[in-house]
Amino acid sequence: MSHTPRLWTVVSCSLLVASLGAGATACGGGSDNPLSANPYDAADQVAFNQATGSRPVDPDRPLEVTAKGADGSRITDVTAVDTHGRRLAGELSAKGDRWHSTVPLAAGVRYTVTVSTEDERGAPGQRRMTFETTPAKKLLTVGFGPEEGTYGVGQPIIAELSEPVRDKAARAVVERALVVETKPDRVEGAWHWVDDSRLHFRPKEYWPANSTVSVRSNLEGIRIGDSLHGGGSKPLKLDIGDRVEVITNAASHWMTFKRNGEVINSIPVTTGKPGFSTRNGIKVVLGKQYFVRMRGDSVGIGGSEYYNLPVYWATRVTWSGEYVHAAPWSIDSHGYANVSHGCTGMSTGNAAWFYENIREGDIVHVINSIGEDMDPFGNGYGDWNLDWKDWREGSALLKGTQEGRSPVDAARLRPQV
Repeated sequence: MSHTPRLWTVVSCSLLVASLGAGATACGGGSDNPLSANPYDAADQVAFNQATGSRPVDPDRPLEVTAKGADGSRITDVTAVDTHGRRLAGELSAKGDRWHSTVPLAAGVRYTVTVSTEDERGAPGQRRMTFETTPAKKLLTVGFGPEEGTYGVGQPIIAELSEPVRDKAARAVVERALVVETKPDRVEGAWHWVDDSRLHFRPKEYWPANSTVSVRSNLEGIRIGDSLHGGGSKPLKLDIGDRVEVITNAASHWMTFKRNGEVINSIPVTTGKPGFSTRNGIKVVLGKQYFVRMRGDSVGIGGSEYYNLPVYWATRVTWSGEYVHAAPWSIDSHGYANVSHGCTGMSTGNAAWFYENIREGDIVHVINSIGEDMDPFGNGYGDWNLDWKDWREGSALLKGTQEGRSPVDAARLRPQV
Protein backbone atom coordinates (compact mmCIF):
# COMPACT_ATOMS: atom_id res chain seq x y z
CA MET A 1 0.00 0.00 0.00
CA SER A 2 1.50 3.36 -0.97
CA HIS A 3 1.82 6.05 1.66
CA THR A 4 0.21 8.88 -0.29
CA PRO A 5 -3.27 7.31 -0.67
CA ARG A 6 -3.22 6.36 3.01
CA LEU A 7 -2.60 9.97 4.03
CA TRP A 8 -5.41 11.15 1.75
CA THR A 9 -7.75 8.66 3.39
CA VAL A 10 -6.94 10.06 6.84
CA VAL A 11 -7.68 13.64 5.79
CA SER A 12 -10.86 12.70 3.94
CA CYS A 13 -12.29 10.75 6.87
CA SER A 14 -11.47 13.52 9.33
CA LEU A 15 -13.28 16.10 7.27
CA LEU A 16 -16.29 13.87 6.60
CA VAL A 17 -16.74 12.90 10.25
CA ALA A 18 -16.53 16.55 11.28
CA SER A 19 -19.16 17.53 8.73
CA LEU A 20 -21.60 14.72 9.62
CA GLY A 21 -21.45 15.29 13.39
CA ALA A 22 -20.18 13.44 16.42
CA GLY A 23 -22.50 10.47 15.91
CA ALA A 24 -21.55 9.78 12.29
CA THR A 25 -19.51 6.70 11.38
CA ALA A 26 -18.24 7.61 7.93
CA CYS A 27 -15.44 5.67 6.22
CA GLY A 28 -16.42 2.44 7.92
CA GLY A 29 -15.64 3.49 11.51
CA GLY A 30 -15.52 0.68 14.00
CA SER A 31 -13.24 -1.22 16.33
CA ASP A 32 -11.38 -2.77 13.39
CA ASN A 33 -10.50 0.58 11.87
CA PRO A 34 -6.85 1.38 12.74
CA LEU A 35 -7.50 5.09 12.33
CA SER A 36 -9.98 5.11 15.23
CA ALA A 37 -7.47 3.76 17.74
CA ASN A 38 -5.50 5.83 20.21
CA PRO A 39 -1.83 6.23 19.25
CA TYR A 40 0.21 3.19 20.26
CA ASP A 41 3.64 3.45 21.91
CA ALA A 42 6.11 3.89 19.06
CA ALA A 43 9.23 3.53 21.23
CA ASP A 44 10.47 0.60 19.14
CA GLN A 45 9.94 2.41 15.83
CA VAL A 46 11.99 5.62 16.22
CA ALA A 47 15.40 6.58 17.52
CA PHE A 48 16.90 9.88 18.67
CA ASN A 49 20.45 11.13 18.53
CA GLN A 50 19.85 12.54 22.03
CA ALA A 51 19.09 10.31 24.99
CA THR A 52 16.38 10.92 27.57
CA GLY A 53 17.81 11.47 31.04
CA SER A 54 21.37 11.90 29.85
CA ARG A 55 23.48 14.90 30.77
CA PRO A 56 22.73 18.19 28.95
CA VAL A 57 23.77 18.22 25.30
CA ASP A 58 25.55 20.76 23.17
CA PRO A 59 22.91 23.11 21.63
CA ASP A 60 25.03 23.38 18.49
CA ARG A 61 24.40 19.70 17.80
CA PRO A 62 21.29 19.27 15.59
CA LEU A 63 18.41 17.12 16.83
CA GLU A 64 17.77 14.09 14.64
CA VAL A 65 14.94 11.54 14.72
CA THR A 66 15.02 8.41 12.54
CA ALA A 67 12.56 5.63 11.84
CA LYS A 68 13.90 2.13 12.43
CA GLY A 69 11.72 0.97 9.55
CA ALA A 70 11.90 -2.77 10.12
CA ASP A 71 8.10 -3.10 10.38
CA GLY A 72 7.28 -0.63 7.60
CA SER A 73 6.51 2.23 9.98
CA ARG A 74 7.38 5.83 9.16
CA ILE A 75 7.46 9.25 10.81
CA THR A 76 4.55 11.55 9.98
CA ASP A 77 5.31 14.55 12.21
CA VAL A 78 7.78 15.83 14.81
CA THR A 79 7.32 18.73 17.22
CA ALA A 80 10.09 19.89 19.54
CA VAL A 81 9.10 22.62 21.99
CA ASP A 82 11.44 24.27 24.49
CA THR A 83 10.86 25.59 28.01
CA HIS A 84 9.63 28.94 26.64
CA GLY A 85 7.07 27.39 24.28
CA ARG A 86 9.15 27.97 21.16
CA ARG A 87 8.88 25.32 18.45
CA LEU A 88 12.11 24.07 16.90
CA ALA A 89 12.13 24.28 13.11
CA GLY A 90 12.93 21.06 11.28
CA GLU A 91 12.56 19.08 8.08
CA LEU A 92 11.02 15.65 7.46
CA SER A 93 12.26 13.52 4.59
CA ALA A 94 9.85 12.58 1.82
CA LYS A 95 9.98 8.91 2.80
CA GLY A 96 9.30 9.69 6.45
CA ASP A 97 12.46 7.94 7.61
CA ARG A 98 14.29 10.98 9.04
CA TRP A 99 13.58 14.34 10.65
CA HIS A 100 16.28 16.84 11.59
CA SER A 101 16.33 20.33 13.07
CA THR A 102 17.19 23.13 10.65
CA VAL A 103 18.14 25.81 13.20
CA PRO A 104 20.42 25.66 16.25
CA LEU A 105 18.87 24.48 19.48
CA ALA A 106 18.42 27.00 22.30
CA ALA A 107 20.92 26.86 25.17
CA GLY A 108 20.00 26.17 28.77
CA VAL A 109 16.47 24.87 28.09
CA ARG A 110 14.52 21.63 28.23
CA TYR A 111 13.02 20.29 25.02
CA THR A 112 9.94 18.09 24.83
CA VAL A 113 9.92 16.13 21.58
CA THR A 114 6.76 14.42 20.28
CA VAL A 115 7.10 12.06 17.31
CA SER A 116 4.03 10.85 15.44
CA THR A 117 4.27 7.70 13.34
CA GLU A 118 2.12 5.25 11.40
CA ASP A 119 2.60 1.58 10.77
CA GLU A 120 2.06 -0.28 7.50
CA ARG A 121 -1.72 -0.44 8.16
CA GLY A 122 -1.93 3.32 8.81
CA ALA A 123 -2.44 3.01 12.58
CA PRO A 124 -1.03 6.04 14.44
CA GLY A 125 1.80 5.76 16.94
CA GLN A 126 3.53 8.26 19.14
CA ARG A 127 6.69 8.60 21.16
CA ARG A 128 7.70 11.43 23.48
CA MET A 129 11.05 12.26 25.04
CA THR A 130 12.73 15.16 26.82
CA PHE A 131 16.30 16.38 27.03
CA GLU A 132 18.17 19.46 28.21
CA THR A 133 20.81 21.62 26.55
CA THR A 134 23.87 23.05 28.24
CA PRO A 135 23.72 26.68 29.43
CA ALA A 136 25.33 29.37 27.30
CA LYS A 137 28.83 30.54 28.16
CA LYS A 138 28.26 34.11 26.96
CA LEU A 139 24.92 35.90 27.07
CA LEU A 140 23.47 38.88 25.25
CA THR A 141 20.73 40.65 27.19
CA VAL A 142 18.43 43.45 26.09
CA GLY A 143 17.43 46.49 28.13
CA PHE A 144 14.29 48.20 26.87
CA GLY A 145 13.49 51.88 27.31
CA PRO A 146 12.12 54.30 28.21
CA GLU A 147 10.95 53.52 31.74
CA GLU A 148 7.43 52.19 32.10
CA GLY A 149 4.84 54.95 32.11
CA THR A 150 2.68 57.14 29.88
CA TYR A 151 4.24 58.85 26.86
CA GLY A 152 3.32 60.86 23.81
CA VAL A 153 2.72 59.46 20.34
CA GLY A 154 6.26 60.20 19.17
CA GLN A 155 8.16 58.15 21.77
CA PRO A 156 10.48 55.58 20.16
CA ILE A 157 11.22 52.24 21.81
CA ILE A 158 14.90 51.77 22.68
CA ALA A 159 16.70 48.40 22.84
CA GLU A 160 20.17 48.48 24.43
CA LEU A 161 22.23 45.31 23.87
CA SER A 162 24.77 44.10 26.42
CA GLU A 163 27.12 43.01 23.63
CA PRO A 164 27.80 44.58 20.21
CA VAL A 165 26.33 42.73 17.23
CA ARG A 166 27.98 43.48 13.88
CA ASP A 167 27.29 40.43 11.73
CA LYS A 168 24.26 40.86 9.45
CA ALA A 169 22.89 37.37 10.08
CA ALA A 170 23.30 37.77 13.84
CA ARG A 171 21.49 41.11 13.71
CA ALA A 172 18.61 39.43 11.94
CA VAL A 173 18.40 36.83 14.73
CA VAL A 174 18.29 39.56 17.36
CA GLU A 175 15.76 41.70 15.53
CA ARG A 176 13.44 38.80 14.79
CA ALA A 177 13.26 38.02 18.52
CA LEU A 178 12.37 41.55 19.64
CA VAL A 179 8.58 41.60 19.64
CA VAL A 180 6.46 44.76 19.76
CA GLU A 181 2.70 44.49 20.18
CA THR A 182 -0.02 47.12 20.37
CA LYS A 183 -3.50 47.17 21.82
CA PRO A 184 -6.18 47.61 20.64
CA ASP A 185 -5.08 48.07 17.02
CA ARG A 186 -2.19 46.80 14.94
CA VAL A 187 0.12 49.36 13.37
CA GLU A 188 3.05 48.98 11.00
CA GLY A 189 6.51 49.57 12.45
CA ALA A 190 10.16 48.49 12.28
CA TRP A 191 13.43 48.36 14.21
CA HIS A 192 16.36 50.50 13.09
CA TRP A 193 19.97 49.76 14.10
CA VAL A 194 21.44 53.02 15.40
CA ASP A 195 24.80 51.33 16.09
CA ASP A 196 26.13 47.88 16.98
CA SER A 197 24.54 47.89 20.44
CA ARG A 198 21.41 50.00 20.10
CA LEU A 199 18.14 49.76 18.16
CA HIS A 200 15.15 52.09 17.95
CA PHE A 201 11.63 51.03 17.08
CA ARG A 202 8.96 53.37 15.74
CA PRO A 203 5.74 52.93 13.78
CA LYS A 204 5.40 54.16 10.22
CA GLU A 205 3.18 56.92 11.59
CA TYR A 206 2.92 58.13 15.18
CA TRP A 207 1.59 55.69 17.77
CA PRO A 208 -2.21 55.64 17.95
CA ALA A 209 -3.47 57.91 20.73
CA ASN A 210 -4.54 56.20 23.94
CA SER A 211 -3.06 52.83 23.01
CA THR A 212 -0.82 50.37 24.83
CA VAL A 213 2.57 49.18 23.57
CA SER A 214 4.20 46.00 24.90
CA VAL A 215 7.78 44.97 24.13
CA ARG A 216 9.56 41.72 24.92
CA SER A 217 12.56 39.65 23.88
CA ASN A 218 12.31 36.02 22.80
CA LEU A 219 16.10 35.70 22.66
CA GLU A 220 16.63 33.64 25.80
CA GLY A 221 18.76 30.63 24.88
CA ILE A 222 18.77 31.43 21.15
CA ARG A 223 22.10 31.17 19.37
CA ILE A 224 23.12 34.58 18.00
CA GLY A 225 26.68 33.87 16.96
CA ASP A 226 29.73 31.81 17.90
CA SER A 227 29.55 31.20 21.67
CA LEU A 228 26.94 33.97 22.05
CA HIS A 229 23.36 33.22 23.08
CA GLY A 230 20.46 35.32 24.19
CA GLY A 231 19.80 35.88 27.88
CA GLY A 232 16.66 36.76 29.78
CA SER A 233 15.35 40.33 29.44
CA LYS A 234 12.69 42.27 31.31
CA PRO A 235 9.67 43.16 29.13
CA LEU A 236 8.33 46.70 28.84
CA LYS A 237 4.83 48.13 28.70
CA LEU A 238 4.02 51.74 27.76
CA ASP A 239 0.77 53.63 27.71
CA ILE A 240 0.37 56.19 24.93
CA GLY A 241 -1.60 59.34 25.76
CA ASP A 242 -3.34 61.90 23.58
CA ARG A 243 -1.83 62.92 20.26
CA VAL A 244 -0.07 66.17 21.13
CA GLU A 245 1.74 67.99 18.33
CA VAL A 246 3.40 71.36 18.73
CA ILE A 247 4.37 73.35 15.63
CA THR A 248 6.85 76.17 16.19
CA ASN A 249 7.06 78.51 13.22
CA ALA A 250 10.38 80.33 13.55
CA ALA A 251 9.48 82.73 10.73
CA SER A 252 6.16 83.91 12.17
CA HIS A 253 7.37 83.61 15.82
CA TRP A 254 4.25 81.71 16.89
CA MET A 255 3.67 78.26 18.33
CA THR A 256 0.55 76.19 17.64
CA PHE A 257 -0.40 73.57 20.23
CA LYS A 258 -2.67 70.76 18.98
CA ARG A 259 -4.27 67.92 20.90
CA ASN A 260 -5.87 65.08 18.94
CA GLY A 261 -5.91 67.27 15.84
CA GLU A 262 -7.57 70.26 17.52
CA VAL A 263 -5.74 73.56 18.08
CA ILE A 264 -6.07 74.36 21.78
CA ASN A 265 -3.54 77.21 22.09
CA SER A 266 -1.45 79.64 20.05
CA ILE A 267 1.55 81.20 21.78
CA PRO A 268 3.90 84.04 20.75
CA VAL A 269 7.51 82.87 20.97
CA THR A 270 11.08 83.74 20.15
CA THR A 271 13.54 81.21 18.70
CA GLY A 272 17.26 81.25 17.90
CA LYS A 273 18.80 84.36 16.43
CA PRO A 274 21.22 84.25 13.44
CA GLY A 275 24.29 82.25 14.38
CA PHE A 276 22.29 80.38 17.00
CA SER A 277 19.23 79.43 14.96
CA THR A 278 16.92 76.74 16.32
CA ARG A 279 17.15 73.39 14.56
CA ASN A 280 14.43 72.57 12.04
CA GLY A 281 12.63 69.29 12.26
CA ILE A 282 10.63 66.96 14.47
CA LYS A 283 11.81 66.61 18.05
CA VAL A 284 10.46 64.43 20.84
CA VAL A 285 10.10 65.79 24.36
CA LEU A 286 12.86 64.27 26.52
CA GLY A 287 11.84 65.56 29.93
CA LYS A 288 10.74 68.52 32.04
CA GLN A 289 12.44 70.56 34.78
CA TYR A 290 10.78 73.27 36.81
CA PHE A 291 14.14 75.03 37.29
CA VAL A 292 17.37 74.90 35.27
CA ARG A 293 20.51 77.04 35.61
CA MET A 294 21.54 77.77 32.01
CA ARG A 295 25.13 78.82 31.37
CA GLY A 296 26.64 79.62 28.01
CA ASP A 297 29.93 77.84 28.70
CA SER A 298 28.05 74.53 29.18
CA VAL A 299 27.26 74.56 25.44
CA GLY A 300 30.43 76.30 24.24
CA ILE A 301 29.12 79.88 24.23
CA GLY A 302 31.37 82.55 25.72
CA GLY A 303 32.56 86.09 25.22
CA SER A 304 29.92 88.73 24.56
CA GLU A 305 27.29 86.00 24.06
CA TYR A 306 27.89 84.39 27.45
CA TYR A 307 24.86 84.01 29.70
CA ASN A 308 24.11 82.68 33.17
CA LEU A 309 20.38 82.62 33.78
CA PRO A 310 17.87 80.99 36.13
CA VAL A 311 15.25 79.38 33.86
CA TYR A 312 11.82 78.13 34.91
CA TRP A 313 9.23 75.83 33.33
CA ALA A 314 11.82 74.17 31.07
CA THR A 315 10.84 71.39 28.64
CA ARG A 316 13.83 69.66 27.05
CA VAL A 317 13.88 68.56 23.38
CA THR A 318 17.61 67.88 22.70
CA TRP A 319 20.51 66.57 24.74
CA SER A 320 22.63 69.54 23.66
CA GLY A 321 20.50 71.95 25.64
CA GLU A 322 17.56 73.04 23.51
CA TYR A 323 14.49 73.75 25.65
CA VAL A 324 11.08 75.33 25.47
CA HIS A 325 11.06 77.60 28.52
CA ALA A 326 10.04 80.83 30.19
CA ALA A 327 12.04 83.81 28.92
CA PRO A 328 10.62 86.94 30.62
CA TRP A 329 13.78 88.93 29.77
CA SER A 330 12.89 88.85 26.04
CA ILE A 331 9.11 89.27 26.29
CA ASP A 332 9.09 92.31 23.97
CA SER A 333 10.40 90.04 21.16
CA HIS A 334 7.85 87.26 21.60
CA GLY A 335 5.80 87.05 18.43
CA TYR A 336 8.10 89.55 16.64
CA ALA A 337 11.77 88.52 16.52
CA ASN A 338 14.18 85.66 17.15
CA VAL A 339 16.65 86.64 19.85
CA SER A 340 17.53 83.45 21.79
CA HIS A 341 20.59 81.22 21.66
CA GLY A 342 18.55 78.35 20.15
CA CYS A 343 15.84 77.67 22.71
CA THR A 344 12.19 78.56 22.24
CA GLY A 345 11.25 81.27 24.72
CA MET A 346 7.85 82.49 25.86
CA SER A 347 6.25 84.34 28.76
CA THR A 348 6.33 82.77 32.20
CA GLY A 349 2.57 82.18 32.15
CA ASN A 350 2.64 80.55 28.73
CA ALA A 351 5.66 78.44 29.69
CA ALA A 352 3.87 77.19 32.81
CA TRP A 353 0.81 76.28 30.71
CA PHE A 354 2.99 74.52 28.14
CA TYR A 355 4.85 72.64 30.89
CA GLU A 356 1.61 71.39 32.42
CA ASN A 357 0.14 70.26 29.09
CA ILE A 358 3.16 68.50 27.55
CA ARG A 359 4.66 65.11 28.39
CA GLU A 360 7.65 63.01 27.41
CA GLY A 361 7.19 61.55 23.95
CA ASP A 362 5.08 64.44 22.64
CA ILE A 363 6.05 66.04 19.33
CA VAL A 364 7.65 69.49 18.93
CA HIS A 365 8.08 70.34 15.25
CA VAL A 366 10.13 73.42 14.33
CA ILE A 367 9.57 74.83 10.84
CA ASN A 368 10.90 77.77 8.80
CA SER A 369 14.07 78.26 10.82
CA ILE A 370 17.33 79.10 9.09
CA GLY A 371 19.07 76.62 11.40
CA GLU A 372 20.38 73.15 10.66
CA ASP A 373 18.14 70.10 10.54
CA MET A 374 17.61 67.94 13.60
CA ASP A 375 19.82 64.84 13.57
CA PRO A 376 17.93 61.53 13.57
CA PHE A 377 20.13 60.16 16.36
CA GLY A 378 22.61 61.38 18.93
CA ASN A 379 20.97 64.60 20.10
CA GLY A 380 17.65 63.40 21.43
CA TYR A 381 15.00 61.55 19.47
CA GLY A 382 15.03 62.79 15.90
CA ASP A 383 13.78 59.44 14.59
CA TRP A 384 10.80 60.99 12.78
CA ASN A 385 13.09 63.04 10.54
CA LEU A 386 13.86 59.89 8.53
CA ASP A 387 11.21 59.02 5.98
CA TRP A 388 9.76 55.52 6.19
CA LYS A 389 11.82 54.11 3.32
CA ASP A 390 15.09 55.23 4.91
CA TRP A 391 13.93 54.00 8.32
CA ARG A 392 13.32 50.51 6.92
CA GLU A 393 16.85 50.50 5.47
CA GLY A 394 18.16 50.45 9.04
CA SER A 395 16.46 47.09 9.68
CA ALA A 396 18.42 43.86 9.30
CA LEU A 397 15.19 42.17 8.19
CA LEU A 398 13.62 44.80 5.94
CA LYS A 399 16.63 46.41 4.28
CA GLY A 400 16.36 46.15 0.52
CA THR A 401 12.81 44.77 0.61
CA GLN A 402 9.82 46.42 -0.98
CA GLU A 403 7.31 47.84 1.44
CA GLY A 404 4.33 45.58 1.94
CA ARG A 405 5.97 42.62 0.19
CA SER A 406 8.02 41.14 3.05
CA PRO A 407 6.36 38.56 5.30
CA VAL A 408 8.24 40.15 8.16
CA ASP A 409 6.08 43.28 7.89
CA ALA A 410 3.00 41.46 9.09
CA ALA A 411 4.88 40.06 12.09
CA ARG A 412 6.69 43.20 13.19
CA LEU A 413 3.76 44.66 15.09
CA ARG A 414 0.62 42.80 15.95
CA PRO A 415 -2.27 43.32 18.35
CA GLN A 416 -2.34 41.68 21.74
CA VAL A 417 -4.94 39.02 22.28
